[in-house]
Formats: sequence, structure tokens, C-alpha cells
Amino acid sequence: MDVELSLFAVGGTRDYGLRLAEHLDLVLGEHEERGFEDGEHKIRALTGVRRHDVFVIHSLYGDAEQSPNDKLCRLLFFIGALKDAGAERVTAVVPYLCYARKDRRTQPHDPITTKYVARLFEACGADAVITLDVHNVAAFENAFRCQSTNLEAIPLFVDHFARLLRHEKIAVVSPDIGGAKRAEQFRRALAAELHAEPSAAFVEKRRSGGVVTGELLVGEVRDRATIIFDDLISTGTTLQRAARSCRQAGAIRIFAAATHGLFIGRAPAILADPVFEGIAVTDTVRSVAAAEGRLSQSIVHLDSSKVVADAIIAAHSGR
Repeated sequence: MDVELSLFAVGGTRDYGLRLAEHLDLVLGEHEERGFEDGEHKIRALTGVRRHDVFVIHSLYGDAEQSPNDKLCRLLFFIGALKDAGAERVTAVVPYLCYARKDRRTQPHDPITTKYVARLFEACGADAVITLDVHNVAAFENAFRCQSTNLEAIPLFVDHFARLLRHEKIAVVSPDIGGAKRAEQFRRALAAELHAEPSAAFVEKRRSGGVVTGELLVGEVRDRATIIFDDLISTGTTLQRAARSCRQAGAIRIFAAATHGLFIGRAPAILADPVFEGIAVTDTVRSVAAAEGRLSQSIVHLDSSKVVADAIIAAHSGR
């Protein structure tokens, strides 16, 4: 007998979950999230999950109501409750995975928080974790002993920029050397779509005591439409620094792209810099700035739900 697929969307991820459900031709499972006066909470399914293949959607970023810790705790407790209710298999679908940037020691006695988060998922009974463009794929895969899948948003950005810049000379720029491999993957995919080779470049970046420096650009951007490509946007300072370096090097149009748009602190003002002609992110994060309408109209959000829905279908069918 086939195992039935159930889909739940926790907390503020409901809108994203509804789009997934539409792609999957499913109805979102009903659940209860209840808070108590002392700040504790409970979460439980209101529909049966015994012997079901259950997927739980929750993007683990901080917003005006809940911190990443709050969201992580609720998701973990729900996974545990689903397993206790008899679910055959539970997969956590986390389009944005918190603590993924702290994946190695950079100072003595540093925590490797990515590994600790993985242990929490496993302790609560998660059978698999699916995420989108995690910061360090190798660290993510090594941290989790349960099945782990990292999806890529590159096809979304290729489609977006191929339509926008099809007849122009293009350069793809990494805002730091650490992201050069990611930017190169995007550059190759864009080249295959356009049947033309964008040039490649990266910007020097040094971080000390929380201060970012470095403006040297290596590569060719002169007289080109330039796309600065990264995995996430936090405060926006790294992108702005890279964009200004590209402008000084002769880029004629400057765009930026990143899978996760956190837009923290002064990011809305920084990214309103006229040096940017357009910025593309996916919808994995519903930032406070976006919710309050404080983002520049040049920032567009690309729908990633079809990518995630396809991965759910593949996982459920054993592919």
C-alpha cells in the first residue's frame, strides 16, 4: 500500500505552504500552535498522520514576532509530536536554515553551531532535511547524519537575468573569494542558457572585528552589465562595497542576486543606493523590512515554491 503524503506549514510559513500545496495538489494539514502565559508553547497536528510520509515547512529566520531560536524550537517539537503520533517518516523542509553560517571554527573554542542544530533535528526524530542554497553545502551534508538535501535556486536566477539581459555583454561577480565557486556555477548556467560566455570576477574582502574592508576587483567588468551573485543578503554592506568596486572598474549596469534576503538593520537604505539597477532574491525569507514595505521597488522576489515542490515529489516517490 502506498504511503500517504501529508504537508504542514508552521507559523509564518503558511503562505509559502499554500503555494507548495497547490503545486502538489494537496490540502495543507491542520495543526494547532498554542502559546502559554510564561512563554512556553505547544504544537500538534489536528489531522491523522499515522503511517504518513509527512513534510513540515518552516523557514528559520527571525522576524518581528519570533527569533530563529523560537522558530527552530517549534519546528523540532512538532517533528517530535508527529513521530509520536505514528508518522512513518518526517522531513523538515527549511527553505532558510538558521545557524548555517557558523559551520567551522575561526577562533579557538568556537562553536560549530551547524553541527549542533543537526543533532537537534536528529534527536527529535527528523528522517530528512531539505533546504535551499545553504551557506556551505559540504558542511551541511557533513553535519547531518539523517538524509540531507540542498536545493539550488540558480535556475530561477538564470531565467530572470536571461530575460532581462539576453542581448547584453554580461559579467558575473562574486562579492568575495569564498563565494567564487557559487558565482561560477551561476555563470556557467547562464552561459548555457544564453549561448554566450559572461566574464567572471570577484572582489577582495577582509573581515576583522566585524569590520569589512577590501575593494580590489579581479576580473573584467568594463562596459558590461554586471550581476553580483551571493547566497544571502544581510545588512547589504558587502553587496554595496562590491557594486561600487564594479562601478569604478567600468561596469555600465549593476544588478545583484541572492537566494535569501534577510535585509537586516540599515539594509533597505543601503540597497536603495542608485548604483544598483535591480536586486533579485527568492521568497525563502519574509523580512521585517519587506513586511513593512521599506524595500526599494528595484528589489524583486522570485517564487521558489515550484523548486521545493519538485523536491518533495522526488523525495516522496523515492527518487
